[in-house]
Amino acid sequence: MNQDYIIPNSWSIIEEGFEKDRVKSSESLFSIGNGAMGQRANFEEAYTGPSFQGSYIAGVYYPDKTKVGWWKNGYPEYFAKVLNAPNWIGIWVEINGEVLDLNSCKTVSEFRRELNMKEGWYNRSFTATLQNGIEIKVTSTRFLSMELDELGAINYEIELLNGEANITFKPYLDSGITNTDANWEEKFWKTLDVKTDGHQGFIISKTLKTEFHACTFMESSFLVNGEKVETQFQKETTEDKIIFTYSHDLKAGEKATLQKFAGYVTDMNHKRDSLIEASKAVIAKATKIGYKDLLEMQKEAWSKIWEMADIVIEGDIKAQQGIRFNIFQLNQTYSGKDERLNIGPKGFTGEKYGGSTYWDTEAYCIPFYMATKDQHVARNLLTYRYNHLKKAIENAEKLGFSKGAALYPMVTMNGEESHNEWEITFEEIHRNGAMVFAIYNYVRFTGDFDYIPEKGLEVMIAIARFWKQRATFSKAKNKYVILGVTGPNEYENNVNNNWYTNYTAKWCLEYCTAMIKKVKETYRGDFERIKGHTNLDYSEVLKWKEIAEQMYFPYSDEHKVYLQQDGFLDKEIIPVSQLDKSHRPINQKWSWDRILRSCYIKQADVLQGFYFFEDHFSEKELEKHFNFYEPLTVHESSLSPCVHSIQAAKLDRMEQAYNFYLRTSRLDLDDYNHEVEEGCHITSMAGTWMSIVEGFGGMRVENDQLCFSPKIPEQWKAYSFKINFRNQIVKVRMNGGSTSFSLEGDGPLDIKVHGKEVTIYPDDVVTI
Repeated sequence: MNQDYIIPNSWSIIEEGFEKDRVKSSESLFSIGNGAMGQRANFEEAYTGPSFQGSYIAGVYYPDKTKVGWWKNGYPEYFAKVLNAPNWIGIWVEINGEVLDLNSCKTVSEFRRELNMKEGWYNRSFTATLQNGIEIKVTSTRFLSMELDELGAINYEIELLNGEANITFKPYLDSGITNTDANWEEKFWKTLDVKTDGHQGFIISKTLKTEFHACTFMESSFLVNGEKVETQFQKETTEDKIIFTYSHDLKAGEKATLQKFAGYVTDMNHKRDSLIEASKAVIAKATKIGYKDLLEMQKEAWSKIWEMADIVIEGDIKAQQGIRFNIFQLNQTYSGKDERLNIGPKGFTGEKYGGSTYWDTEAYCIPFYMATKDQHVARNLLTYRYNHLKKAIENAEKLGFSKGAALYPMVTMNGEESHNEWEITFEEIHRNGAMVFAIYNYVRFTGDFDYIPEKGLEVMIAIARFWKQRATFSKAKNKYVILGVTGPNEYENNVNNNWYTNYTAKWCLEYCTAMIKKVKETYRGDFERIKGHTNLDYSEVLKWKEIAEQMYFPYSDEHKVYLQQDGFLDKEIIPVSQLDKSHRPINQKWSWDRILRSCYIKQADVLQGFYFFEDHFSEKELEKHFNFYEPLTVHESSLSPCVHSIQAAKLDRMEQAYNFYLRTSRLDLDDYNHEVEEGCHITSMAGTWMSIVEGFGGMRVENDQLCFSPKIPEQWKAYSFKINFRNQIVKVRMNGGSTSFSLEGDGPLDIKVHGKEVTIYPDDVVTI
C-alpha cells in the first residue's frame, strides 16, 4: 500500500494529525532549501521519538573512506558524502520546568503542518497538554531566504491556554552532530571556536579532510503578545554548543514568541578568517529588514520563480499538487547561481547517494532548467563538467586508459569518482554518453553553438578517445563490441554489448567527428587552440568513424527488436504482470543473484536510447520496442516512469501515460517505493516536468524550431506551461480539443503544431 496522508491541495503540502510513525517521512516531504543550503523538517523543540536530523550546505562534503570486503585495483578511495551540518534550528522549550516533547506529551491535538509552495514557507501548529497539566498552542513558521541565501528565519510562538506558567525558550546552535549514513560512525566536523556577542552566537567549525570552514550563526529576540520585551536572559557555551535562555511568566491567553535568524557562511564564499564578520553582516541585513518584510521578500522571490516555472493542471488536484511539489523541490535544490554546484539525487532532503552528482543531471535535469530559466543556468551545469575534465581524464587513467581519454564519474563532488560498487563504477560507462548528449541537447535548444568551441569540444574529444579504447574488434562478429558493462538497467551487471551503451558510443563518435569539422570550418582560432591543447590527430578521427560505422548491435530476428544485451533472450521471459505481488519490489524481496538472472528491468534501458535518439527511429519501431520491454520493467528506479510516460503519450496510450505521470509526480508524496523517509527523489522530479511538456505537450526542437503535438489525459480539463526558447517565452494551453499559444518576446516566432507551420506574435493568442 502507498501512503495516503498528504491532503490534496493545489499549492500546499499539508498533513493533519500527529502520527509518530510518519515523522521521518514528513521530515523529507516538508524539507526546505534555497539552493545554497537546506534542511529536513525536523522539529525545533526536543523530540525523543524516531527522527532523522539533517541540515546541509551546498558543496560541502566529506570523503568517507570506501568500505569494501575485498579491495580491487581501480576502486575509488572514498565515497563522497554530503554532510549533516551544524544544527541551527534548535529551540529547547520548557513550560514550568517540563520539556516540551511531542513524544511524551499527555495529548497532542490539532496537529497540522503545511509547506506552502507558492510562497516558500513551512508552518507547523499543534495544541498539547503536558504531563504537568499545562495546555499550550504552538505555531512555528520557518523559511530559508531565496534573496539572502545564507539566512534562515524561524518565528516560534507559544500561547498559554490555561492557568499561569513560566515559559522558557532555549535557542541553540550545535556542531556536535553526526551523519546517519556514516560508514565508520565517526564525526565529520571539528569545532574550532565558539563565540557569543549579546544575543548573537557563532560556531566556527571545519570538515575533516576536505577542510571546508563554516560559521553557523544565530541571533534571537523574544516577544510577548507581539512586542519585544526585556526578560531574563542567560548564555551558556560548551565546546560545541551555544545555548541562550529567555524566560518569562505568562497568563492564560498570552503569547510568547522566539524569533531566530540563523544560517551558515562558508569559506567557499568568504575569507576564512572573516567568517564571523560575514555572519554579522548577514544578521545586520536581516535585522534591518525584519522578519515580516523578509517573509514578504520570500513570497515575492517565489512569485517570480512560479511566473515562469509553473504548470497549471485543471480538474485533477492530485496531479496538480504533484507537479508543483516537483517544480518546488527542483528550485529549492538548485538556483543556477554557482557553477561549482550541482544537483544531488536527494537534494537537501537526506543523505542517501551521498548528495553527489550523477548522470541524472545531464539526462533529466538540464531540459527543465533550460526551459524554465535563462540559458546561463543550464550552461553552468555544462561548465561544471567542463571544469572536471582533468579529473575525468585522471579517472580513466586509473582504469588503464591513456592519451587523454576521459571517463566521467558515476558519482562525484569534485570530479573524482566516488562510487564504491564495482559493477557501477567500472561498468556503467554509458554515463559518458549523457555528458555529450547534454551538450548536444543544450545547443539544439538554446542555439548557443559558441559553447562547443569554448568548452564542449574538448569534453567530446576526451570522451571519443575513451569509446575508441573501450571498444574491442571482434573477429567472430567482424564488428566492434563493448564488453563487460552495466546499462541503465542496473539489474544486469557485467553484460556484453548493452545496446544503449553501444548506440550511445556510436553516436558520440559521430557527433564529435561532425563537431570537429564544423569548428574547424567556422571557428578556426578555437580549433587550432583545441587541437594544440588536446594533441588531436586526424588519423584518430578516422578511427572513430570506422568504429562508429562498424559498431555491433544485438538484434532479435524473431521479435524484430534490438536486444538489451547479447544474452537477453537466454533468460526466462515472464512479464511483470505475472509476478506475485508479494515479491515486489524485487530489489527488497529477492537476492541480487536472482535479480541478475531475471529478465526484469529496473528502468528504461533500450527505451532510454529511443528517448534520447527518438528522431533516429520510426514510431513503428518505438512501438515494437515499447511493447517488448515495458512489460518486463519493474520501474524500481525513480528515473523510470517519466521516460515511459513520454513514450506512451507519443504512442497515443494516454491512460498508460497518465498512470506513469502520476507515479513519477507523486513518487514521494505517495511513497511508492516505501523509502521517502530517506529523502525525496530530486533529480527524477525533472522527469515529471518532462512527462507533461515533452509527453502530453509533445514539445520537441527540430531544425532550430519548436514543435508541439499536444494531447490531454481524459482526467484533465486543461493544462498549461511556459517555455523559454531562445529568450522568447511561449505559453501553451491545452483545453480539450484545442491548444492556444501566446508569446512574450521581441518578434514573431514560427513553430510547428502537429507538423503544420504556425506563426505566433507577441501579445497575441493563436488557437489550433
